[in-house]
Amino acid sequence: MNDLAQTLDAIGQRAKSAAREMARATDAEKSKALMMIAQHIDESQTALFQANQEDLDAAVKHELSPAMVDRLRLSDKTLMTMTKGLRQVAEMVDPIGSLGNTIVRPNGMRVSQMRVPLGVIGIIYESRPNVTIDAAALCLKSGNACILRGGSEAFHTNMALAGILREAMLQTALPKDAVQLIETTDRQAVGHLVKMTEYVDVIVPRGGKSLIRRLQDEARVPLIKHLDGNCHVYVDEHADLERALKIAINAKTYRYGICGAMETLLVHRRVANDFLPKIESAMAEHGVELRGCEITRTICPAMTPATDEDWAEEYLAPILAVRVVDSIDDAMEHIARWGSGHTDAIVTQDVDAARRFEREVDSSSVYVNLPTCFADGFEYGLGAEIGISTNRLHARGPVGLEGLTTQKWVLHGEGQTRG
Repeated sequence: MNDLAQTLDAIGQRAKSAAREMARATDAEKSKALMMIAQHIDESQTALFQANQEDLDAAVKHELSPAMVDRLRLSDKTLMTMTKGLRQVAEMVDPIGSLGNTIVRPNGMRVSQMRVPLGVIGIIYESRPNVTIDAAALCLKSGNACILRGGSEAFHTNMALAGILREAMLQTALPKDAVQLIETTDRQAVGHLVKMTEYVDVIVPRGGKSLIRRLQDEARVPLIKHLDGNCHVYVDEHADLERALKIAINAKTYRYGICGAMETLLVHRRVANDFLPKIESAMAEHGVELRGCEITRTICPAMTPATDEDWAEEYLAPILAVRVVDSIDDAMEHIARWGSGHTDAIVTQDVDAARRFEREVDSSSVYVNLPTCFADGFEYGLGAEIGISTNRLHARGPVGLEGLTTQKWVLHGEGQTRG
């Protein structure tokens, strides 16, 4: 452990030094680096797929869950999304140095706030190799340095991506240590990283409940995180049922292993008889197991009985809980009782119902007539995301560039003195 601690402290020291350089980097320098990384990914696809195959073979050998394997797998689309995200972030407005509204005090003093980087950001993630690139892109553009610690299941893929990052960074004016990957699968590295308060300013974990709970217990560095994504779609009595069917199918089946996948479907009693048989048939075509409440099962008797555990569960699998509710109030009460504050949606043609749902559902993202699988920084126009936060302080929802900054007060005067 002493050798590991020394290695990590050295990484932290280099990151802290790089963060000071990054804080004064120009937008042109940062954008050029992102474009260079995208170019190198385009030119290295064969090597990346080979490295990823090593991880996929190991995943099969160790019998990882289908959701984990899905997150791990690189595809042409994955790489295209990576490079598109890099280029999109490169073209975004640099938040660093921007000033908010200026207040002129009675003595003529001008008071404003300036956007500045957070400093050194540690990202701990499982399975998803795209996080290596998304995190690097957002940290670089927002003027931060980052320390990446990917999961052991994606070790070879992350190493290949880190190599691309290093090679690209050497061709730019940015410090080469602005992005560093912890090159070990030793779990003790995580425990040490989250205690490095001298070097690391914030930790962003992206992984399962066991990882997040561990970090909540062990971390001394502040966390930006969400524990789980127990997402709901509520089909209101005033919903267009054809639209609702399309939304519900997409919310559940787009990808089962993402935190924005719908895990519970709530249906108003007045449309349940028409809607539930349609959703049962559609989900059967996708191989999705349905677990229904008592009222749901009077309409669709073949469903498995749902329990309280089903209302609380983030399945990340082809399983869906279904409940009939008497009103929008009942739907919102269910979400408040069982939801995780991640992403919840209403399908309705009633403007008043939509506005109530927007105001009263206390989640980091609330949708009207959209599937919850849009819970992704790229889809929000953020270019990419470093994670999704259900915290109430600092950042909430998909965390993009602005979420990786803080503010400092900047005051201007002409020699005024305080009397």
